[in-house]
Amino acid sequence: QVQLVESGGGLVQTGGSLTLSCVASERTFIRYSMGWFRRAPGKDREFVAAISGNGGNTDFTDSVKGRFGISRDYAKTTWLEMHQLKPEDAAVYYCAARDDSDYLSRDEYDYWGQGTQVTVSS
Repeated sequence: QVQLVESGGGLVQTGGSLTLSCVASERTFIRYSMGWFRRAPGKDREFVAAISGNGGNTDFTDSVKGRFGISRDYAKTTWLEMHQLKPEDAAVYYCAARDDSDYLSRDEYDYWGQGTQVTVSS
């Protein structure tokens, strides 16, 4: 059972930047692909970004391409770098792990964190 803990959320002005971190309870590098999702009030959970087990492949939803980056270290941590934030980016952001090194899923993950709130003021 992999436990995931997100941090780094907060309040930022439109156009600002935040970096979210996700720390796993065990080493996730290579074995697990990692994803970031978000849920805004009244909306369904939305895929944001994913990264393969070795960090070599990434995937982003269209609305964040060119503004967000995803990366990971060789151990337990995955980051979501968010730039040029917009009010529509405000949501609870969740980290997820999938026991599949290569497949970048946009919905099916095995483990989920509790989320971290991102608020963007206009």
